[in-house]
Amino acid sequence: MDLWFESALLEDGWADRVRLRLASGRIETVERGVDPAAGDERHFVALPGLPNVHSHAFQRAMAGLAEARARADDDFWSWRELMYRFVERIGPDECEAIAALAYAEMLEAGFTRVGEFHYLHHAPDGSRYDDVAEMSGRIAAAAETVGIGLTLLPVFYAHGGFGGQPAGAAQARFLNDVDGFAGLVERAGAKLPQDGVIGIAPHSLRAATLEELCELLPVAKGGPVHIHIAEQVKEVADCLAWSGRRPVRWLLDAMPVDARWTLVHATHVEADEMAGIVASGAVAGLCPITEANLGDGVFPAAAFMAGGGTIGVGSDSNVRIDAAEELRLLEYGQRLTRRARNVLAGEERPATGARLFAAAVKGGGRSLGVQTGLAAGRPADIVSFNRDDPAFAERKGDALIDSWVFASRVGIDCVWRGGMKRVEGGRHRQRDTIEAGYRRALARLMA
Repeated sequence: MDLWFESALLEDGWADRVRLRLASGRIETVERGVDPAAGDERHFVALPGLPNVHSHAFQRAMAGLAEARARADDDFWSWRELMYRFVERIGPDECEAIAALAYAEMLEAGFTRVGEFHYLHHAPDGSRYDDVAEMSGRIAAAAETVGIGLTLLPVFYAHGGFGGQPAGAAQARFLNDVDGFAGLVERAGAKLPQDGVIGIAPHSLRAATLEELCELLPVAKGGPVHIHIAEQVKEVADCLAWSGRRPVRWLLDAMPVDARWTLVHATHVEADEMAGIVASGAVAGLCPITEANLGDGVFPAAAFMAGGGTIGVGSDSNVRIDAAEELRLLEYGQRLTRRARNVLAGEERPATGARLFAAAVKGGGRSLGVQTGLAAGRPADIVSFNRDDPAFAERKGDALIDSWVFASRVGIDCVWRGGMKRVEGGRHRQRDTIEAGYRRALARLMA
C-alpha cells in the first residue's frame, strides 16, 4: 500500500510531498519530494501515532458519573470509593465491551498504542477465574478487535497502605501474591496480539512492600515497569510518616529505576527528586485531564523538561479521551501556575504544541517498549489531519500541530495502526458495532 501526503512529520523533521510504502504492518520506504502516482491514496498531513502511556480502560464507563458532589470535602479519595463500588459489577463481557469503546476512541483521537495499567483481575468476591488471566485476555481481545497497539501492564496489588497494611474488602478483585502474579503475567503475555508488549505495574508504594518490589522485577523480563507515585498530597504525607522520605525519593533510593520505568503522575516532586528521575532515564507519565478531574495538582513540567526530563502522556481514567487536550492541558497548567505563556516551548523548538507532541511521541515509545516515528522500518502507525478543519487554513509545519493542539475541533481524519486504516473521516470503521456492544454492557451494569 502506498500513501501520499502533501506534507509529513518524519523522524528527522517536516518534508513535503511524501510517499510512504507500507508492508507487513511497517513503513517499508519513505520518498520525499515526489508527485502522487496513480495508485496512491492521497492525504493532507501525516504525523506519527501518539502512544497513550497510562489507561484504566474500565473507568471509561464511569465518565460523567462522578461529577456530583459526594461530600463537602470531595476529593480523589471519595472518587476512589465510588470507583470501587462501580468495579464490583464488571464481569469479563463488560470489561471487554468497555475497553473496546475506549480503545476505538483513543484511535479516533490519534493514540495508536495504549499502556493498559490493568488491575481488575479476579471475580467480584476476589475468587480466581478458572483462567487466572481471564480479564487480561478480555483486554487483549478488545485491543485486537479495535486494532490499537497494546502494551499490557498487569498490576501487582497486595496491600492497602504503606508498610504492608492489609487491603480492604473493596480491593479483593485486585490482589495477588508474587508467585500468583508471576503466573498471571505469563498467562496474560500468551494472550497478546502479535505486536503486543508485556510489562508489569506495581500499583503504588501503598500496594507493594520493598521485598515484593524486588521479587517482582524479574517477572518483567526486561519489559516496561510502571508505577503510580506521588499523585496526591496525602500520599506524600503518609509516605513521609512511614519512611521519613517522599515517595519518589524512597523509590529512587530503594530500587534500580532505569529507562524501563514510567513514574505515573509524579505530581508532587521536589527538585532533587526530579533530578533523580532525569538521571535514571525513567519517563514521567503525565495525565493532565485526569489529574485536573481528580484535583491532583500540577506536575512541574517546565522545570522537569528544562532539566532534560522525558515525558509521556496518558488518558488514565478515560473521563475524556482526547490526545490534543492532554497536551493542551499540560501547557495550560503551567501557564496558570506560572502566569506566563508558551511555558513548555523550547529554544530548539519554539512551537509549544509541536514540542510537546514530539516529546510525548518519543517518551511514549520508551515507556511502552516500542519504536515510534515515521521512518523506514518503523511500525506504520500514522495519523492524518482533516484538510477541511479551518484551524489548518494557511498553516504549515509545526504551526499545524500547534493549531491541532490549541485550536482544532475536527483535526483527525484517518488513522492507520500497524498499516491498517482503522479510522476514516474521524470515525472508527467499526464504531457502530463497538458502541452497540458498549451500550448493552452499560445496560447490564446500571440495571
